[in-house]
This record gives sequence, structure tokens and C-alpha cells, in this order.
Amino acid sequence: MSELRELYQEIILDHNKNPRNFGKLEGANRSQEGYNPLCGDHLHVHLMVEEGRIEGISFEGSGCAISKASASLMTAALKGKQVDEAQDIFDNFHTMVMADASEPVDEEKIGKMAIFAGVREFPMRVKCATLAWHTMRAALADEDAPISTE
Repeated sequence: MSELRELYQEIILDHNKNPRNFGKLEGANRSQEGYNPLCGDHLHVHLMVEEGRIEGISFEGSGCAISKASASLMTAALKGKQVDEAQDIFDNFHTMVMADASEPVDEEKIGKMAIFAGVREFPMRVKCATLAWHTMRAALADEDAPISTE
């Protein structure tokens, strides 16, 4: 296993064991529930959006290591961003994880999220990595129905 792949696994394990921005966000003005019935991942994303900016973001719930790490890294990446920037980051992340495994990853464009490029080799794990992101996007749109990967 390459040193880079080992480092990526360590980051995923760290964010799984010690998720950042975990818990209910007091004062949130947008929230959404997400569920992956195949894996059992179940989470809520909470946002405080003010004047088009994500002033606060958190998540709570349970799931596999990839799901929790993705939610943790997502919250860290999006806090303080404008809503349109968050959409761009979502688009870049989604494009990366949905791409063919042989496609190179533009690490400058995707940043720390590049650690999830490995899920492309395991299509069932893509849903784990993207659940929090789709849930966040639905919360920004203030959608009513919970998000499901099915």
C-alpha cells in the first residue's frame, strides 16, 4: 500500500473516531435528515445560514467510517463559505467520487476531499461518502422530505 493511501486511511479513521462539528447546532435555521438504507448510515445536517453565508454547520447521527469522515470533513470545508461556493464544492466532490477510478484527481480543486477518491473503486461506498453532501444540499434548499440514497 502506498504511503499516500495509508495517510488517507488515517485521516478517514481520525475523522470517524473524532468527528469535527458533531452534534446539534444551536440556532440552526436549516436542517435535513439523510439515510442510506443499504449501509445503515443515518444523519442530520444542521446549518445556520445568514445573508447567503454558512455561518455554522454540524451533523449528528451514526454511520460507517466513510460516512462519518465525509460529514466531518464536509462541515470543516463549508463553514464560513458562501452558499454558491458550497454548491461548487459539492459539485467538485460529487464529480470526483462519480468519476472512473482511473481518472486523475485535481487535488488543487478538491483539496482534502481528495482522500475520498478511493471510493470510486467501490461503487456501493460512493453512497456512504456522498450522503452528508446530498443532505447538506437539501438543507440549503430547505427541502422537506428526508434524503435517501435509494
